[in-house]
Amino acid sequence: MKYDTSIQSDALGRRAFLKNGAVLLAGLSSLTKQNSACASEPNSRGVVRIGLVTDLHYADKPPVGSRHYRETLSKLKEVENRFRSEEPDFLVFHGDLIDSGDSLDQEKKHLQTVVNAISMIPFPKYYVLGNHCVDQLKKEEFLQGVGQKDSFYSFDRNGFHFVVLDSCFKTDGTPYGRRNFKWTDANVPESELRWLKADLKKTTHPTIVFAHQPLDLKDTDAHAVKNSSEVRKVLENSKKVTAVFQGHSHRNHYSEIAGIHYCTMVAMVEGTGLTNNGYSTLDVFENGDLLLNGFRKQQDYHWDSE
Repeated sequence: MKYDTSIQSDALGRRAFLKNGAVLLAGLSSLTKQNSACASEPNSRGVVRIGLVTDLHYADKPPVGSRHYRETLSKLKEVENRFRSEEPDFLVFHGDLIDSGDSLDQEKKHLQTVVNAISMIPFPKYYVLGNHCVDQLKKEEFLQGVGQKDSFYSFDRNGFHFVVLDSCFKTDGTPYGRRNFKWTDANVPESELRWLKADLKKTTHPTIVFAHQPLDLKDTDAHAVKNSSEVRKVLENSKKVTAVFQGHSHRNHYSEIAGIHYCTMVAMVEGTGLTNNGYSTLDVFENGDLLLNGFRKQQDYHWDSE
């Protein structure tokens, strides 16, 4: 493992904090073409650029602890301005768009408010279901609110395959909704696992997975998907998955398991003021490199394919 610990400044304000360094790790270069632009080249852009945001927890209520729910709207405005400059091909929101309300009607208003703010960002959007998204809402109500048909699905872009997972199911396979669950009981049901196996078998492209609850923690960890070892086995057996991006635990965290990178991203809701914002862009390069540029509290990562 090789570390770049150089401190970099940015006169253009690309990040409002010092970089945390770049981590260089082996990827799955055999799945991608060589002799193309890579993340080590200055000012390079991947064949796919993605805007990533997680754990917004918008709610019209006072702060609780370190969570400043109303400030999500001003933080999203900063994200809008940044992403207009960065011009990602699409955005992924990794769950928990809203926080708990006093009533179903209030949660619907929270969702409408945050979706209206997100709609100002002029790029295609994909949503991952988080446990707070369906505290009182049913999944179909949340999906209708964000204009999305399914809670787990896949799509292709410029030679890469992307998978969105839904871990908001109880151990018995019951979907979350109407406060029928404990947030520590997150699972990917057998039907979704079968779909995932078939989807990964069908694709010929290197694949990136988006999730809410972490897949790299021990099954006994409160924040983990309880059958994460089963999910990882499917990902590993496919020989096509390069990385998983996830949220839920609200902190920067990284691990590598069986050649797959697992990146947990920092929550937007944590801390007051724009200095405590957190979001990122992910550049996916044709040669297999991945470059995560973190803004504010989000850490940077560079995964080298070689």
